[in-house]
Order: sequence, then C-alpha cells, then structure tokens
Amino acid sequence: MSTFFLKDMEKSSNLWYNKLIIEMEVCMKVSIGCDHGGFLLKEHLKRYLLKTGREVIDQGCYEKSRVDYPDHAVKVAKDVQSGEAQYGILVCTTGIGMSITANKFKGIRAALVTNGEAAVLTREHNDSNIICLGEKFTSFDDGEKFVESFLSTSFTEGRHTERVKKIIEVEKNEK
Repeated sequence: MSTFFLKDMEKSSNLWYNKLIIEMEVCMKVSIGCDHGGFLLKEHLKRYLLKTGREVIDQGCYEKSRVDYPDHAVKVAKDVQSGEAQYGILVCTTGIGMSITANKFKGIRAALVTNGEAAVLTREHNDSNIICLGEKFTSFDDGEKFVESFLSTSFTEGRHTERVKKIIEVEKNEK
C-alpha cells in the first residue's frame, strides 16, 4: 500500500479507516491448494477469490488425477508461514488430512471448517490462518460463504490472545 494513500485520507472521520480496510481486503493474497478429492471445489473457490479481487497463488493440483494431499498442503503452509500469502485454503475429500499436514508447520493454525459459525469463530478465537474444507461435505455455495466469513473476520484478541500465545509456546517447546 502506498504511503500517499493514508496521507490523503481525512483522519477526522471514519472514511479513511473504511477505505483502508477495503484496500487491504482487495490486496489480500491467498494461497490455495488441493488434492484430486478437492479439485472441483478448489477451482470454484479460486474463481470466486479472483472475482472478489483477491490475489491467488494456486499450489495445485491442476487436474483430477490422483495426487497426495500432503504435497499441496506443504506448499500452502509454506506460503502462509513465509508471509507470501496472508491466508491459505486447503481442500481435499474431507479436509482432515490437509489440516493435519498444515498444522505441522510452526505459526500455522489450520482449521477444518464445516459451517459458517466455525469459519468466524476460528478466526475470532484462534487467529487461524488456513481454512480446510472437505469437498465431499461442502457445496460450492457453502464453500464461498465459509471462505468469505473466514477471510473477512478479524482476530478478537482480548482473552483469546493468551490462548493463542499458549499454542505458540507449545510449538516452541516441541522438538
């Protein structure tokens, strides 16, 4: 974001804040990956993300041929871990294998989401940075809703900050 953007905003009103939030959301970069069992939903969500102005890093797979989900979960987790992407989306048949793999990476808090409330709460309470979905259980419409809720919800902080710090401590102490 350019520095002139903030200088030109009228800080005496909420207008500058609203424009900043809009620009941040439009500039959001999301890494997305799947295995063969999540290919159709991943492709649908990729189109949705692009249509809503998000930048997408597509980490495959690129067709419905059989592949191993850990290979793609690793790529997305590394994108988020390095800061190349702010958030990640992983899709396989159930979402379980993707979430297990992604959570092996320090700093990654991947959540299997099966409803809209969970998409919001995992961001508010856990500061999750990767959403995992199961194509077998998630319609295209629900996938869009879950992803939009996840990406547009902020971490609540407050009492949840201490809990997330404890998760980070567990990561530090694990060998």
